[in-house]
Amino acid sequence: MRDIKPDAEQMETLVGKPLSEIWNKLCALIDEKYDMDCLWGKGGKAWRYEYKYRRGGKTLCALYARENCIGFMVILGKDERLKFEKDRENYTEEIQRIYDEMQTYRDGKWMMFEPTDTSLFDDFIRLLSIKKKPNRK
Repeated sequence: MRDIKPDAEQMETLVGKPLSEIWNKLCALIDEKYDMDCLWGKGGKAWRYEYKYRRGGKTLCALYARENCIGFMVILGKDERLKFEKDRENYTEEIQRIYDEMQTYRDGKWMMFEPTDTSLFDDFIRLLSIKKKPNRK
């Protein structure tokens, strides 16, 4: 299988310079807190690329890229949803709204965000810490 990892120039051309910078900042933030395996893949029907953070067969989160758009997905399982719901008032209204709007599947609630700036990054990291405690100091 050919490697589908885009280089920095291809990413910038696809999503645009501002979103490329947001993507890089989000990846750096996750990399700073988590030591994970990172896997590039095809983004399915809706996205050009998928970039998954995984460890031991479990996915922490995934980033997605398509023309002029990036996505950040976290899937909260049943126990993780209970933790979120207990603490939901400490998240921004946008996070709460997306949580409420997203469909709940058998394997959890799939929360997809399309960040255009860094304003939700603190909440993203808090969502990730519900799934897995950061394993880097």
